[in-house]
Amino acid sequence: MNPDARRQLPSVDRLLRDPGVEALFATVPRNVVVVAVREALEAARSSRAGPPEDWAAEIAERVQEHTTRSLQPVLNATGVVLHTNLGRAPLAHAAALAIQEVAEGYSSLEYDLASGARGQRADHCRTLLAELTGAEDGLAVNNAAGALVLALNSLAQGGRVIISRGELIEIGGSFRIPDIMGKSGAVLQEVGTTNRTHVIDYQNVIDGAAAILTVHRSNFEQVGFVTSPSSEELAELAHSRRLPYLHDVGSGLLLDLSPWGLSSEPRVQTAVSAGADLVMFSGDKLLGGPQAGCLVGKREVIARCRANPFARALRADRFTLAALEATLGLYHDPEVARREIPVLRMLTLDEAELDRRARALAALCPPVFLPQVIPGESAVGGGSFPGARLPTSLVALNAGPLGAEGLAVRLRLSQPPIIVRVAEGHVLLDPRTLLESDYPAIKAALQAAVEG
Repeated sequence: MNPDARRQLPSVDRLLRDPGVEALFATVPRNVVVVAVREALEAARSSRAGPPEDWAAEIAERVQEHTTRSLQPVLNATGVVLHTNLGRAPLAHAAALAIQEVAEGYSSLEYDLASGARGQRADHCRTLLAELTGAEDGLAVNNAAGALVLALNSLAQGGRVIISRGELIEIGGSFRIPDIMGKSGAVLQEVGTTNRTHVIDYQNVIDGAAAILTVHRSNFEQVGFVTSPSSEELAELAHSRRLPYLHDVGSGLLLDLSPWGLSSEPRVQTAVSAGADLVMFSGDKLLGGPQAGCLVGKREVIARCRANPFARALRADRFTLAALEATLGLYHDPEVARREIPVLRMLTLDEAELDRRARALAALCPPVFLPQVIPGESAVGGGSFPGARLPTSLVALNAGPLGAEGLAVRLRLSQPPIIVRVAEGHVLLDPRTLLESDYPAIKAALQAAVEG
């Protein structure tokens, strides 16, 4: 945009007097409109294309961006069950209801109803965590990385923690186990090689160590010439030197999913029974609950974590505790858990049901997209069961002149936003991560894309 054209741009005051802009004041605070006006002018100054054809429309669009919540519910048509970017585990109805109940009023967060005295928020979920895992005690904090930091700081601050080199993984968002260990105050002592670590490797450096740590390689698999000591062997070695053995199992699997072909992920109960003094896991992955870090294990070890000042910085709020308690309660009956917890229900859908759902969805799609049902695969996601195959039936759409990426953008910008896969020039919809009650919204969004 040339300097002369910039000088001809309207002033803020002039735009605020535009009838189309003035009309916004009826529903939007004046300061929001002023910000939108200034943004529109700045965009015009920096754009080679110059000012917009319709200032009022441009400003109204920016006002809408400012007044729309950035955190919105979306429909997940990708088939990735634990989609980290989409919030991982959708909550069970019981968990959502529990949040609503404690959110709309007061709660017994830190109040002992029996004695009428101050209570401890750390007491919520502790009994359920212990009962369901076979541990002596349990504690919930705000996320799994926090659980690991709390455990290491409580049990090994300033001391060496022995871990296999093959377990120094990087998890989502470029967070690395060595960095987390360093922030905890523990000193990393890596042993073995990337693919092979033996008990003797731990024995060679155990003198003067503070703890042994195992971290499950949850977001990748090692195959071939690979070996690692068992949890039982490491627990025995640690206990022979009166050291704590810590096991981060990652995804928080409580149910046996091997009947559905999912068997590579460790169950929390197995880690506890193997002799780990402290087992850590996520609440919002295979457990199917809210974002949380769960610690279960020996009573005296959990007590040290609970007494650590870090526990206050990492404490879970009432919404997390309510949702986690409701989710854990469903596990008293494994079949109820599988049916009511969305993650477990999605992972255990059979192929015939997925095919039926795909055909029902395809029948609702506008014919212009030439919908067809094709075989495909879903993904567990969230760094869980990285090598698992989940056969599914996909609805493939031919986007025509819009192009697959163009149609995907229009679906993302619909209300509600619909997140899809794009592959080989097609838009793909996976019914595994959709409810059939979502189908009318998808039909409406696709029809709107056709019309304009």
